[in-house]
Amino acid sequence: MEDVLRPVVVIGGAVLLTLILVWLTDRALRRIDAAHPETPLWGLLRRCRIPLQVALCAALLHGSFGQAGLKSADKHAAGIGQALTLVLIAAAAWLVIRAAAAIVESSYSRYAASGRDAARVRRVRTQVTLIQRVVTAVVIVVAAASMLLTFPAMRAVGTSMLASAGLLGIVAGIAAQSTLGNLFAGLQIAFGDMVRIGDTVVVDGEWGTVEEITLTFLTVRTWDERRITMPVSYFTGKPFENWSRGGAQMTGTVFFHLDHGAPVEKMRQRLLEILQECPEWDGRSWSLVVTDTTPSTIVVRALVTARDSDTLWTVRCEVRERMLEWLQAEHAYALPRISTSPAPLGTPVLDPGQEPGAKSARG
Repeated sequence: MEDVLRPVVVIGGAVLLTLILVWLTDRALRRIDAAHPETPLWGLLRRCRIPLQVALCAALLHGSFGQAGLKSADKHAAGIGQALTLVLIAAAAWLVIRAAAAIVESSYSRYAASGRDAARVRRVRTQVTLIQRVVTAVVIVVAAASMLLTFPAMRAVGTSMLASAGLLGIVAGIAAQSTLGNLFAGLQIAFGDMVRIGDTVVVDGEWGTVEEITLTFLTVRTWDERRITMPVSYFTGKPFENWSRGGAQMTGTVFFHLDHGAPVEKMRQRLLEILQECPEWDGRSWSLVVTDTTPSTIVVRALVTARDSDTLWTVRCEVRERMLEWLQAEHAYALPRISTSPAPLGTPVLDPGQEPGAKSARG
């Protein structure tokens, strides 16, 4: 009877103790979160319940498994202990990653709630995202190395591995040159404030918004909802347009090709009326001038402003459509026209390829 009850008590007690400790921890975090609503940290830390349960259970079983008295498992005691050690290391790494993510997300949420500069908030968001990815990668590498070192064979070959580390490092550096370049380029983008998540950029003639930045690649979402993925080294080695740097406010233009008789002064008055009725116009500036002339038309430029690139596009389209409707309805003569006239009678018809002034073969 003791052979049955002892393993049940030891293993069941470890599992029960794990559930009780995790429940108490979760309850304490819930109370702290209710008492401090100004920070989301304590609520975010509740996401660590599952890795905490696995880590505690693995640690308790690893410490008490030898007292269970399972005769059938004595032959595999070393293997079971090795497996529990690996589970404990993996669960601890999982717990550290979850806790680090909660701390980073809480810090960013508090900063974003109090920050008034949208550009700076996007900069901090880009930095904390890359920092979180670096921490995750470091924890995973350390956990994997710790798991490998639990095997005696790996410890035995450690000396030979260290002896060849110099040569392997050189070979790996040459093989991963582009990857390392993208890695350092990602860090340069994050802390050099070159481009941030949410910035409006133009790359290779494509206009879009930066949607994601990792250590190796960057994703731009275009206006037609396509995603352009490119290495981050592109933004450190080639020129690109960042419309959000230095403030999101923008100035745009609308060009009209009109007849020489177009009523420019009336167009100025109509432009102001259109802008005053357009909620997307920020009221900073506007103008309408003749910028060029040709033998048949004049070029009229309307200048408008908006708070960002998206609303600027809306303002430009609104001005273009309503101005053309007004011209067609009240000043149709101002629209460009092509003048034609019939050819005078008796004009000789040239043969294809015949020089002007030469006698026709039919003459």
